Amino acid sequence: MVAREIDAAAADAEPGPAGAAPRDPSRIARRVGLTGTLLMAVSGLGAGALPVPNPVFGLRLLGLPSRNTTIAIAVSYTGICLLVLAWLWIGKMLRARGAVAPAPSRSQLARTAVMWAVPLAVAPPLFSRDVYSYLAQSATLARGLDPYVLGPAEALGVDDPLTRSIPTIWRDTPAPYGPLFLVMGRVITALSGNDVVLGLFEHRLLALAGVGLIVWALPKLARRCGLDTGLAMWLGAANPLVLFHLVSGIHNEAIMIGLMLAGMEIGLRAGSRLLDPRLLGGALLIVAASAVKLPALLALGFLGMEWARRRGAKAGHVVAVASVFLLLTLLCYIPLSVGTGVGIGWLQTLGVPSLIRSWMSVSTDFGLLSGQVGIIAGMGDHTDTTLVVARGIGLAVSGVLVVLLLFAVLRGRLDAITGMGAGLGAVVLLGPIVHPWYLLWAAIPLAATRGLPRYRRLALAASAVLALLVPPTGADFNFRAFQLPMAIIAGLGILIVMLLVLRRHMAGQSGVDIDALPGRSPVVAPGPDPAPR
Repeated sequence: MVAREIDAAAADAEPGPAGAAPRDPSRIARRVGLTGTLLMAVSGLGAGALPVPNPVFGLRLLGLPSRNTTIAIAVSYTGICLLVLAWLWIGKMLRARGAVAPAPSRSQLARTAVMWAVPLAVAPPLFSRDVYSYLAQSATLARGLDPYVLGPAEALGVDDPLTRSIPTIWRDTPAPYGPLFLVMGRVITALSGNDVVLGLFEHRLLALAGVGLIVWALPKLARRCGLDTGLAMWLGAANPLVLFHLVSGIHNEAIMIGLMLAGMEIGLRAGSRLLDPRLLGGALLIVAASAVKLPALLALGFLGMEWARRRGAKAGHVVAVASVFLLLTLLCYIPLSVGTGVGIGWLQTLGVPSLIRSWMSVSTDFGLLSGQVGIIAGMGDHTDTTLVVARGIGLAVSGVLVVLLLFAVLRGRLDAITGMGAGLGAVVLLGPIVHPWYLLWAAIPLAATRGLPRYRRLALAASAVLALLVPPTGADFNFRAFQLPMAIIAGLGILIVMLLVLRRHMAGQSGVDIDALPGRSPVVAPGPDPAPR
């Protein structure tokens, strides 16, 4: 399949008649990425985070991947690597000036991202099983029980269809999400009942709506910062982390980030009036985002500081906008909390995700290291205590950094979008728990800032590495100590064979896409001839 597409692309590379439009420079990379997502979609029937019991198991054709799980995981890893390679390939064509010739145009980048997302949007979930917790927690609320007190197993029963697919560690934990997300989930429960598959796709539609808000807001924020929208969209919305964890993994970060960015864009359109409808509307959207996941509320502070800076950056302006935003937050939270019948119980469950020990968290790593030092020194095992202390220090340091960023925005040394992204990045990296999709809280806003062109290659490399960290099964290596390594080795073997075929068919060709293939030196954009002396 790849060979046929490469042959067609090679034919297009031949010189054409005068005046003919040049071929899309991203065509080969686009097809390689599409091949990757198609492999992921098909292998997801066996390697994905499938419900228990698997609804396709036993079917003649659709059930084939589930009967060969190791092969399915290998094929899935091949697709993951192909997509990441294609994304890097196209990203290497982009310049600091953005998506300008000879790089792909903005419309070509947009079509490529959509084409890659479609197979993942119709495939089973990959990389995470969190969506099953979403379904069970919403069903708990729909049955008149408190999801902030009862875990799915206690509220619904261990044998309930909505409970059986949840990882064991989360079956007895209450919901850590805001009331708005559970209200939206209750609507999904009313439509799907105990039908897990229908509920999955309804949650995916909600996630796609959030991605749609990101796609709407990100280029507008990029234009505010004087950045090319094509570059911002490629590194922000078309990022493999977005495709893997928001589109395929169905994480509620999609709706949280979408509402937050849309609120920031609308709020920044406001004039000097404190009660400007655009300022209030943008703030309301940010509060709604925080009612999905609380950290989004930080964006409200940066929006307020930006408004106060425009008015003169006086203390009275800060107090005034803070008072209005506080009142607006209460007017949003109180009806949600009272309407769900659970009060403010969600504030008491924010620490539930920290039950696991994330190696990506700086504070958690420091706490674990301190505990091990104590054991080696003969002082006993005090790891739990050192974890609490280290995580507390991490949160305190992140709080200090956020305050410094807020004052930098107020004084005009930093724009609000960069401040918001950097503040959320500090909260994530110094927080007690870090997952790759948590980094999107900061990565997507920062993709629209002035600092991105300078660090675009670092952003490309970091996103590519993080995209490969989470297995497609949505589970760790427990009980798969043999299966996953063998599948990864087999997937790398398949990938090497495909890359050898790709290079053989590209031999002797030239063009910006050929020169930008990862592993080669970057292309230098042609410039004007030097002026004669």
